[in-house]
Amino acid sequence: PLLKGYRGREPLDEDAIVDIMIKVSKMIEENPMISQLDLNPIIVYTKGAKVVDARIILET
Repeated sequence: PLLKGYRGREPLDEDAIVDIMIKVSKMIEENPMISQLDLNPIIVYTKGAKVVDARIILET
């Protein structure tokens, strides 16, 4: 419900979230040494989304 817009706000860009998920999945698939990944926060706008901070831990 929050992404669809509520209390008079415009809906947020769900496609941008899907795009981030696809890109992250591809990155993990292409880099099997990634053992942990944290994206926090992800800010979603009416047009687009941004990952503000990311933490990636690699296997050694």
